[in-house]
Amino acid sequence: MKVYNTLNNRKEEFVPIEEGKVRMYVCGPTVYNYIHIGNARPMIVFDTVRRYLEYKGYDVNYVSNFTDVDDKIIAKSIEEGVTAAEIAERYTKAAIEDMEGMNVRPATVHPKATEEIDGMIDMIQTLIDKGYAYEKNGTVFYRTRKFKGYGKLSGKNLDDLSAGIRIAVDDEKEDPMDFVLWKPKKEGEPSWTSPWGEGRPGWHIECSVMSNKYLGSSIDIHAGGEDLIFPHHENEIAQSEAANGVPFSNYWMHNAFLNINNHKMSKSAGNFFTVKEIAAKYPLQVLRFFMLSAHYRSPLNFSDDLMASAAASLERIRNAVSRLRFIADSDTEKTSDNGSTDEEYRSKLLELKNKFEAAMEDDFNTADAIAAIFEIVKAANSHIDSRSSAEIINETLDTIISLCGILGIICEEKEELLDADIEALINERQAARKERNFARADEIRDELEKKGIILEDTREGVRWKRA
Repeated sequence: MKVYNTLNNRKEEFVPIEEGKVRMYVCGPTVYNYIHIGNARPMIVFDTVRRYLEYKGYDVNYVSNFTDVDDKIIAKSIEEGVTAAEIAERYTKAAIEDMEGMNVRPATVHPKATEEIDGMIDMIQTLIDKGYAYEKNGTVFYRTRKFKGYGKLSGKNLDDLSAGIRIAVDDEKEDPMDFVLWKPKKEGEPSWTSPWGEGRPGWHIECSVMSNKYLGSSIDIHAGGEDLIFPHHENEIAQSEAANGVPFSNYWMHNAFLNINNHKMSKSAGNFFTVKEIAAKYPLQVLRFFMLSAHYRSPLNFSDDLMASAAASLERIRNAVSRLRFIADSDTEKTSDNGSTDEEYRSKLLELKNKFEAAMEDDFNTADAIAAIFEIVKAANSHIDSRSSAEIINETLDTIISLCGILGIICEEKEELLDADIEALINERQAARKERNFARADEIRDELEKKGIILEDTREGVRWKRA
């Protein structure tokens, strides 16, 4: 399996630290507002990477954080006249809802910055003890030049970066390129007790600490959007490797930017969309399909036309699955014995499944993987009809559903009953029970359970809920 490693700017064979296991950290959102579709791309992309690794048999420990203390969160809390904790809780919950809608599976652990402060204080103290950090009037800075490998991820040179930058008269940094690990408390801001006084952590330290706590000092994959390469991921490397004395991550993966109608997304340009806004126009499965229709390292342009095209493409797959399911469930006798033709078809099915895997093995090329699924759909539509054997039909169904599942694409839509329909079936069941037609009553209960409706018989009558 080849993975493009930003650290070395090339594709490399993927070899995990521990055989059969993968330690993976993905930078999560800062929860000061609803997540936007730019946030959605890494969520979908790296959820898909995780799914494929698990398909290959790896035990994946997948950690993705929520930054729940930050200048933007504090500004939002002041604007609304509520606590920063209330803002963070509200938008963390909203982010989780959006992730569920996009079929992004929960991480093994979703740590929150505010719950890991003690670990941050410990790592900062370690960096001070080793001479990589220093404190000035309650602020702790990282000595960037002391870390000899600084710039190895982004390819940036410290001298070039600092050219023309001057330390302000009231700036306490030793060097303009030093960055903050701990900042002193300001009036009205959340704060924690530390050896350097009341305050809160800088942004970069949290991911170093969370990754170390939940995955260990060295991990296999660290991932996020390409906007995080510098300074966030560069600073994470400096902190983690200085504190722990070992390489931080063996592979660094970054998805490219998302543009809107060929322009950079921004609120000022009026082309800024949250996932919830998109969900009002399209099912979020369409958004996921759209995101995976291009290679994750390629810039992706979002537009209504492209989303409509993605919706139509997804519908083609779902129609094929629906057709196969209809044929499989029909009463038509499956008597076809196509002999060599079936074997040729089976051989083609295996070839296309291997083509899907080859695409994913080549740096998770989801665009080519989806193309392989469409070839399977085309082959199935041509070869399978009402006379085909149940074995061939089910083999095809299982292949399409399995491969779509690796991409997190749901290719069978659940039929959701309306409340009125549920009540009508419950009334029919009650009538059947009165007539002592228990077979029909049980049949209705089973039918409702298959559609996610749980019945509870009580003294007051039948209660029901959605599973």
